[in-house]
Amino acid sequence: MELDLGPRAEAFRAEIREWIAEAAPPELAHLADWWAPLMAGASRRRLEAAEQHPAYRTWEERCAEARLICPQWPEEVGGRGLGPLEMAVLHQELHRAGVPRITRGMGESLVGPSVIVHGTPEQRARFLPRIIDGTDRYCQGFSEPGHGSDLAGVETRGVVDGDEIVITGQKVWTSGAQRATMIFVLCRTDPAAPKHRGLSYVLVPMAGNHIEVRPIRQLTGGAEFCAEFLDGARAPLGNVIGGLHNGWRVAMTTLGNERGGRAAVAHLSFEREFWDLVAEAHKRGRTADPLVRQRLAWAYTQVQLMRFSGLRLLATLANQREPGPEASVAKLQWSEYHRAFGELALDLLGEEGTLAGEPEDPGGRLGRWQEVFLLSRAGTIYSGTSEIQRNIVAERALGLPKDPPVA
Repeated sequence: MELDLGPRAEAFRAEIREWIAEAAPPELAHLADWWAPLMAGASRRRLEAAEQHPAYRTWEERCAEARLICPQWPEEVGGRGLGPLEMAVLHQELHRAGVPRITRGMGESLVGPSVIVHGTPEQRARFLPRIIDGTDRYCQGFSEPGHGSDLAGVETRGVVDGDEIVITGQKVWTSGAQRATMIFVLCRTDPAAPKHRGLSYVLVPMAGNHIEVRPIRQLTGGAEFCAEFLDGARAPLGNVIGGLHNGWRVAMTTLGNERGGRAAVAHLSFEREFWDLVAEAHKRGRTADPLVRQRLAWAYTQVQLMRFSGLRLLATLANQREPGPEASVAKLQWSEYHRAFGELALDLLGEEGTLAGEPEDPGGRLGRWQEVFLLSRAGTIYSGTSEIQRNIVAERALGLPKDPPVA
């Protein structure tokens, strides 16, 4: 089943496909699996090594020239003004060619949109170009110990000192903090204000600024999450986005930002991973096992359901309608699927799955399918737990009553 996205989207598809064919260095697609669903350990190291290759650097320069870095941003701030439908087409064509989309992480998807909406002209001119050219790499300073999903319960304090704000507190579960140069922090600047008020959203430099970053070891042995201890970290008042005490409004823009049609193409990486596991089952002579075949068929069905959900979202966007609870449905769908898929992958390894490392290096680093199994356990927790997603779908989509309060 294919979807007619209309003449404008298809004209863009033809344009971008031709551009990729001309601009992408021939060896780029073979450097890494750029569209793997989750990465850690050896797979992440391979990706990071590939990003240092001259072909990747050339590709980055050409994407910058074509305004295909942060392309969903408005043209007046350095983007290309692509809508969600065009972003979905862009992802499809890059995936088809096996080449990466050059992204700027949280700076692109979270900080930039918030600065565009709530920043002053001076802040937009100052911060946005530094995200596009990769000078500033952001991590998120929202979560705190003991508060779970209660974002408004932050205890990190910000105190105005002359023309600066001084921040003290702790943040946790911060992805990529060890590689970041900036952290966007939600802190309490007016302790007397009600819970959701008196908060400020501050862009804080990391290096040499009284911020200690402690990696948190994960099941895979990697440490992609960190805890940060801010002991008098300073930032100019000009780094406060939206004004003092207005941080909750900015934070809601950050969390609610539509991420350019990713739900419409999420199945692509899972589909590739599925066929890799099928090849693994063939190699191990497991495809004649009826139970293995049944579980592989289930996995294929789930990936296709993701695809059809994406097509439905594309149809919504093509008809210029606002999406509903698709983001929660999609997150719930892929995370629950991937946890079961990780169990299937480990079961296919049999006893070998209990040994760290590849068969030729037992006791060494984790193998690919062991990493998938361990990483997939976290998918139902981060970015909103499955329980939270089910509540959103139940209450906002189905109109069901909220859970009764616990005495």
